[in-house]
Amino acid sequence: MDYYELLGVTRTSNADEIKSAYRKLALKYHPDRNKEEGAHEKFAQISEAYSVLSDAEKRAHYDRFGSAPGANMPGGDPFGGMGGAGFDPMDIFEQLFGGMAGGRGRRGPARGDDLETEVQVTLLQARAGEEVEVVVDRLTECEHCHGSKTEPGGKPPKTCATCGGAGAVRAQARTIFGVVETQQACPTCRGEGQIIQDPCTVCKGRGRTLKAEKVGVKLPRGIDEGYRIRVSGMGNEGPGGSGDLYVHIEMEPHPALRREQEHLIYPARIGFAKAALGGQITVPTLDGEQAVEVKAGTQYGELHRLTGQGMPRLQGRGSGDLIVEYDVIVPKPKDLTPEAREALLAYARAVGDEVNEKHEGFFDKVGKIFRGD
Repeated sequence: MDYYELLGVTRTSNADEIKSAYRKLALKYHPDRNKEEGAHEKFAQISEAYSVLSDAEKRAHYDRFGSAPGANMPGGDPFGGMGGAGFDPMDIFEQLFGGMAGGRGRRGPARGDDLETEVQVTLLQARAGEEVEVVVDRLTECEHCHGSKTEPGGKPPKTCATCGGAGAVRAQARTIFGVVETQQACPTCRGEGQIIQDPCTVCKGRGRTLKAEKVGVKLPRGIDEGYRIRVSGMGNEGPGGSGDLYVHIEMEPHPALRREQEHLIYPARIGFAKAALGGQITVPTLDGEQAVEVKAGTQYGELHRLTGQGMPRLQGRGSGDLIVEYDVIVPKPKDLTPEAREALLAYARAVGDEVNEKHEGFFDKVGKIFRGD
């Protein structure tokens, strides 16, 4: 069983790539979501793979020897192989998606973990500061046992005999400084302080289930890509309360406009006749099409500002501008009619621009003139 192949990553993948691959597979094969035959075993396998590859020392050992440290050895590492002492795939899952495992041994109930997601936002939504909707998979209280972890009507939990209900045990370790006493999560109840005798048939005794929920996210006016918004209490639920949801903003490309901070850019392509003589073009603004006059003698790269028609300033008052950026297009000889060619030749003679009768090089010269080369 190749751990890298299980997660769909390579030996050169970094920690973030491995974590991302595991998150996707864990959600796909989670026993609460996937009832297909073999899904539970697959979930356990990918959890085991992640437990090794997410730890730098274990990963280095695996890369060198092809197995986790202590695999198949008495007293070895509990993550060394499937079914090793203390290995629980749900522990690995909850460390990324929930707060229960991470809170064992701490004082007071653990708060649920924060979650992250992303959403694509249009320019119109960002300008108006609309509310957008995201769908989040979050751990919530089991509706069958209401978080008690025990099957309704079943035997109640009993106090853990190992830790006496404290959820933690003390251990002594001999060091060069003498004997040191430490406290760690109880290995029997795994920090819970009690033993579930009749686990809930829905959540398997975990007290929470994975549920897809729709969450409304209010956008600040003028929000841009790269920002994130915190939605309080919409992370995973935990005994000590729910975590938060962090929504990363991605901007959806606009078909005609390009955004640069609070300004919008529209690249307007105009012919050199209109650039020289002036005329009118239609500019697509966020409020609809708008007629804009092109002044005579417009040069390549020249700008025209539509004041206040950009995006609201996120950190200030007012709005940016919509900037029309002119791109003067020189036609290719094959695209000209005989009449148009003759007219251009007449223009060249009038301004003293020498060209041969085959028009060679003439259009390159015209292009340079209007580009300012």
